[in-house]
Amino acid sequence: MQYPRIIQGGMGVAISNWRLARTVSSLGHLGVVSGTVIDTVLARRLQCGDPGGHMRRAMAHFPWPDMVQRIIDRYFVRGGKADDKPFKSVPMFALQSKRELLELTVVANFVEVFLAREGHSGPVGINLLQKVEVPTLPSLYGAMLAGAAYVLMGAGIPREIPGVLDALARGDEATMKYSVMGATDQDNFRLRFDPKAFAPGPLPIVERPQFLAIIASTTLGASLMKRATGRIDGFVIEAPSAGGHNAPPRGRLQLSDAGEPLYGPKDEVDLARIADLGRPFWLAGSRARPEALRDALRRGATGVQVGTSFALCRDSGMDPKVRAKIMNGLRTGEVTVKTDPLASPTGFPFKVVEHLEGTIADQDTYEKRNRVCDLGYLRSAYKKDDGTVGQRCPAEPQKHFVKKGGEVEATEGRKCLCNALMANIGLGQSRSSGYVEQALVTCGDDLTTGVARLVRKFGEGYGAQDVIADLMEPVRAAERKARIPVTPLIVPA
Repeated sequence: MQYPRIIQGGMGVAISNWRLARTVSSLGHLGVVSGTVIDTVLARRLQCGDPGGHMRRAMAHFPWPDMVQRIIDRYFVRGGKADDKPFKSVPMFALQSKRELLELTVVANFVEVFLAREGHSGPVGINLLQKVEVPTLPSLYGAMLAGAAYVLMGAGIPREIPGVLDALARGDEATMKYSVMGATDQDNFRLRFDPKAFAPGPLPIVERPQFLAIIASTTLGASLMKRATGRIDGFVIEAPSAGGHNAPPRGRLQLSDAGEPLYGPKDEVDLARIADLGRPFWLAGSRARPEALRDALRRGATGVQVGTSFALCRDSGMDPKVRAKIMNGLRTGEVTVKTDPLASPTGFPFKVVEHLEGTIADQDTYEKRNRVCDLGYLRSAYKKDDGTVGQRCPAEPQKHFVKKGGEVEATEGRKCLCNALMANIGLGQSRSSGYVEQALVTCGDDLTTGVARLVRKFGEGYGAQDVIADLMEPVRAAERKARIPVTPLIVPA
């Protein structure tokens, strides 16, 4: 099959939204929507009045109208809620999640993929985080109902996802291990989703998407090829310069003078060994340069995955006010990107854009926020004394975390990514106290180089089309040159 040269990264919470993915896919590459927290995103878009009617238009194509109507009845606010009124909360996920949450999750992923596919014939992918386990099964099924052609997953070891895709494509129950701290070999905590038990009518025929595992080591790639529960269709090789969550350095954690994890030769991926696995692969991390695409192709890769340049383009889901702050910081040279080993509750290093006023990367802004955990996507499961499963997050109030058996030291420096990433897209929660959740922006290391270069070339309002044109220009020139027949030069005698 023909694979895309460029994969648009599945970034954050709805930064890689349906508009961005649709634009990229319509241009002949792979547009990717982010499925992370998309159930809450849909609920809040509906409470904002569904501007343009896009959510309800897509929902009208969902196969089970009664399910859609329940969601509209619960969340839609005609004309939109008042700005200072809090969003209605969505139930939090658990080992046994509420039926209404499963319905919302399936529909939300369907909507995002449906809209991204609308109006063109190109493939669309969806990105999910292995670390955010509980929503995974209903998220995948919703995306498959809408015809997602690719699933991309990292931030963990997605060993069971290929088998999950196989089961869902057959209409069978899908299960996957639920990571529970303190569990023993005698425990068998598993997440389950059965389309037949969930759906009120006959199941539509769905196709299995291609599965691309996002990895940061040769060893993990080889392990997945041997131990995955189904077919691995390709790999995205992500360097530590990529935005969002990074794989931790191999070996003992060492920090630079700036407090960033130090990566070394052990963290470099042997691309020759990756190629020997016999699957297509794409390189990610500071790849938004024409020479980087040429280099990737020369080294045997199928292409590149690009995130930050797309995240800052006008087609992404980033709040225009947040984007304007970043652009201003690029003009003044003030913004920097730090790999923060503490910010994410997951324990993975997390890229943070610093020196942005009004974001919780700023210490004063961070300290003004009262800790609250009311979204809970990054909570970790643990086995309680009575054998049941509880959940805790080091970014929640310290006393709650400690009461659940956590160590207070683990809460130091932790930031509530769930609420902050919702603020990045203009859907931050307004608290009854008057406090409004503030943003926390993540970008790759090439923010101050790659994005700055695109701004100089196309202006601050550059779009996804400009990113692709910039990357592909020399490749297309070389392809055109290769197709031009050369007439031999005849020198007169």
